[in-house]
Parts: sequence; C-alpha cells; structure tokens
Amino acid sequence: MRDDEDAVRRRVGDADAMRRRWDTFPAMLVAYEGPQHRVVTANAAYRTLLGRPEPIGSTLRELLPELDGQQIIALVDRVYTTGTSQVAREWRVLLDRTGTGELQARFIDFVLSAFYDGDGRIAGVNAYGVDVTEQVHRRQAAQTATAQAQAATAEAQRRYERARDLVGELQRELLPSGVPVLPGVQVAASYLLADVDTAAGGDWFDAQPLPDGRVALVVGDVVGHGVTASAVMGQLRAVLAERLADGTDLTGAMAALDRSTERIRGARAATVGAAVLDPRGGALEYCTAGHPPPLVVPAAGEARYLPPTGAGPLGTGAGFPTATATLDVGDGLLLYTDGILERPGRTPAESTVELAQVVTAVGAGHALGTDGAPVERWTTQTLELMVRATGHTDDITLLAAQRIEPVPPLEMVTAGEVTAIRDVRSALGTWLQDLGAAVDDAFVVQHAVGEVVTNAVEHAYSDTPREVSVRARLHPDGALGVVVADRGRWRPDPGGTRRGIGLGMTRDLVDAVHIDRGADGTTVGLTHRLFRPARLLTTHDFGAAPTPRDAPEFGLAGDGDRLVVTGPVDAAGASELHRALRQGSRGGTRALTVDLTAVTHLASAGVAVLHANPDLTLVAPAGSVAQQVLALVALPHLTGDPAH
Repeated sequence: MRDDEDAVRRRVGDADAMRRRWDTFPAMLVAYEGPQHRVVTANAAYRTLLGRPEPIGSTLRELLPELDGQQIIALVDRVYTTGTSQVAREWRVLLDRTGTGELQARFIDFVLSAFYDGDGRIAGVNAYGVDVTEQVHRRQAAQTATAQAQAATAEAQRRYERARDLVGELQRELLPSGVPVLPGVQVAASYLLADVDTAAGGDWFDAQPLPDGRVALVVGDVVGHGVTASAVMGQLRAVLAERLADGTDLTGAMAALDRSTERIRGARAATVGAAVLDPRGGALEYCTAGHPPPLVVPAAGEARYLPPTGAGPLGTGAGFPTATATLDVGDGLLLYTDGILERPGRTPAESTVELAQVVTAVGAGHALGTDGAPVERWTTQTLELMVRATGHTDDITLLAAQRIEPVPPLEMVTAGEVTAIRDVRSALGTWLQDLGAAVDDAFVVQHAVGEVVTNAVEHAYSDTPREVSVRARLHPDGALGVVVADRGRWRPDPGGTRRGIGLGMTRDLVDAVHIDRGADGTTVGLTHRLFRPARLLTTHDFGAAPTPRDAPEFGLAGDGDRLVVTGPVDAAGASELHRALRQGSRGGTRALTVDLTAVTHLASAGVAVLHANPDLTLVAPAGSVAQQVLALVALPHLTGDPAH
C-alpha cells in the first residue's frame, strides 16, 4: 500500500512540475476538445491574453464571444472537421480582455492542428499562438519612416516609381473619385487592387443620380488587365452613364451598352451588374449581364442574394431582361465583382456563402467594430475579412447602398450679431455630418456659409430687429442648396480693406453663388454638389481608423518672436488676433512668425488681418486648413517651419 501512495505522489508531483514548465512557455498553448471546442488545458500566456484566470472547462465561444464574425472560430471548426492544419500570420483580432465590452486590437500569429483519440478519430484542436502586436507596430513605424526617407531618393528611382504608378494613375482618372451624397440613401465604394505594381484592371463602378430622383448603381468587369482593359472600362462606363442620364430605362441602356461592343475593341464578354433604386419607396430594378447577383443586406437578419436575371455578358447576343425587388428603410444592397469570389483555396460556392456570412456579421457590428456607417463597413471590413485568410489574385470592387430616413432640411434664424457666425457653422456642421458629407465638403460649405453670414452681420443693418436666417436642403441629385437671408441694407466697410474678400472666397469655394439685393434685405443662395470619397486600396491600407477629436477653441500663445494660433479664426477670433499681432510685432517694428498649423477655420476676417500685416512670416503645413485658404487667396506662406 505504501508503494502505491508513493507512486501517486510521484505522478502528481510530475504533473505539477510539467504544468509549471508548461506555464513558462512564452507562446500561447491551448487544447480544445470536442465540437464545442472546450478548453482542456491552457498555459499562462493564453490566460494572460484572455485576461481570465481559469479558462479550463469553458468553450471557445463562452470565453471569447467577440470572435464570432472574425472567422477564427470558423477556422477552428474547419480544423476539427477536416483535420487539415491552418496557419495564420498577423491576424488583427478584437478582444474584450477586461470583460467591459471594450474591444482591443491585437495581432496574432497562430497554428491550429488536430489531435486524435485512441481510435484515430479527431478529438480536438491544439492551438499554438504568439502575440506579435508590438512587432507589427514597430514594423509599421519603420515602414512609415522608410516611406518618408524615400522622398529623398535619386532621380532614377523617382522615374521608376512614376513609370510603375502610371497605370494606377490611369485607373484613378477613369474611375469616379467619389459617390454622391443623396437624400434617403447612403452610398460607398471601395476598389482593392490585385497588385500595387500592376494597379490597373478592368473593374469599374458608378453611382449616378437620375433625372427622376432615382439612383443608378453599376459595377462591371472587363476581360484582362493593364492599360488596354482600363481604356475599355472607361469607354463602357461613359456609354452607360450617358444613356442613363438621358432617361433611358435600364433595359434600353444595357442594350445600348451591348451595341457599343461593336466599336469598342476589347469590350466583348465584359460583365455588368446594374441596379436602379428609388430611395423614396425602395423599388429596385436590376440586371445581371453575366455578373454575380446583388446581395441584399436586411436591417435585421441574414444577407441574401437576389436571383440572377439571365442576361449574358456584353457582345454575346443575349438579351437584357431585368428583375425587381423592394428595399425597406435600413436595408442595404451590395454590388461586387467576381474577384472577391475567385480567391485562392476557395471554390466559388464556398466564397459565395462566405461573402453573405461576412457581410451579415459586418452589418450587425459583430466583426471588426461599428466605426463608420454600415455602407462604409460593407465596403472596407468585408474586404479585410474576406482576403486576409486567402489573399486575392484579381481586383475587387464593392459598391454598397443603404436606404435611410431622409435628413430634414436645416432651418434656423439667429440674431444678426457676431456670435451668430459660430452658431450657424456649428449647426451646419452637425447637419452635414448627419447627411454623411465628406470632411472636405463640410469644410468648404461651412467656410462659404460662414463668409455669407459674416457679410450679413457686418455689412447689413435695418430699423427692424437684426436677424439672419439660414435654410439648407439636399436635393435628389446630390446638390446642396443653402439660402442665407437678412432684412438689412448694405453698410459700407469703414476701413475699406475687406470689401469683397468674403464673397470672393465664397465663389471660389462652392459650385455657384446667386445674390439678390432688394429693399427688404439681401438673399444669397449657394449651391454645392456633395460627394463621399471612394477608396482605392491595397492590402497594406487595412488598419484602425483614427479616433475623432473634439475641435479646439480659439487660442493664442506667444513666445518671443513667435505666435501660435489654434482653433477657429472667425470674426470674433480675428479681433483678438489683430490685437495679438500688434502687440507681438510692436506695432510692425519687429519680425513675427505666426504658426497656423492648428487653425481649424480661417475666415475672411482672419485673412484680412493677415493681409494687413505684410511683414509676417506665416507657417501653414501642406494640406492644413490654413494652407488651403492661404493658397486660395494667394497669401504668401511657408509649408515648412523655419524654426526646425
């Protein structure tokens, strides 16, 4: 009996020693047993990643429910089902390590392999993983530094890069730079390049408002790659866009496109997926000319494919029948090219199922987070999730649209005082954000309207109570209309130095300006067409979006012969800036550098103050808000800081 007890103690001691050695491994080691992937053993590195002291006995889904939609549990399922090992490199994984619902991004290398029971059947899955987040961050930082250093390479290298990028530039010119911002529907598009060195292909997309208030959504794919395919694509896109703009119905427009293959060399056998959506009621008409069918993404539930219409590729003698469907408010539509289906290691059938599953998870926010509108996630997160496990050999185009409740017009009346300028700009910014306007468009519109309101406040007066009204609405064709009205009469500028600067800038910023001066006041109408930028991507572009920051208040900071300006320089800020410049330059007798890097708004009032001090050295980095305005008004400035 004594010998048996000693043996047991030795075995227990050996197990404890093995567990301690197991826990010293820097890599994550874990074994999942059964179809539910229940944890039967795990070392300290795995427990640290989870942020949980004891995972034994829990299933993978119980431990990490956030992995659903990230394709990791599906990968473990595949190993358990097929016995085929899987290797993943630098997968970006979002984990709830604190149990608070706050997801953290980590990059993981891991290997999955099956283990077997005594009868030779698969019993579970072993996982070996390494957290390489810090290495990835260091490499990304090094790549950024390398990219900056390459700006100073020799002329021969620059010539090579220009030649390499020529085809990509051609693609950018032939594809639309953006998609329209429209009432009742949000649209987004992404184009993922097959290879950064051979960017041009035959894929294209288009989103086009029609005269009757509907919107046409098109994706197409020309046979082949390179400059020839891009040229053919550009011609086909122009033909279809012209027909649809003329009011031709979808069947007629597709037939005209088909006839164009007789004179456009290389157009034969191109495929097209086209849809026409009425945002007001959700009526959808579509045609699949040899193209994969559209994917409908309901507001709640799983994505589903619409039936193909039976039309063949262009130039093959087929007709172009159409089919109809209806999208409810909240429903989305995804058009795509077959590059997302024809990926290495996947059959088209497997990819078709996977695409619907991924889009469903992305739309519900169960994949890589909920940043951005659903249409943006459908066209970016979907790409990242679909290609990171398999890679891709062809260009991929995604075009998404979602029916939404139209944003009501903006109407506000404010006192004709200087405080009205910031009130209007703030309300307009919120309204434009609700519309889904791009940051650049929002900046342009806010700046232009701010100039008009400034004119009304500073140059108009009346015996009646002073007030300024602002009305803004988005038209069905994507044109934004803003009307600013006052009830005053024109008042000359006492100084005579700022007359016309504001209206001149406004005309340069927006598409059209109309001014109506009458006895009862002045009305200024602005028109500007809004677009959301389309994304031309490579696989190196996937990453976390920057976190938006609150706009700073106006501020001034002096340091000897240097003045740093932050925040919005509008009519109110301009007065403070004028006093600071007079004090800092000692009445114009001392040189002064003005750093405008952190300026978020530079109105004509601020421009006038800077113009009135010609001896200033102005610093505004390329691409900054101030630099855009200074270039517009031809005010000399430096884009590099002489202090550095």
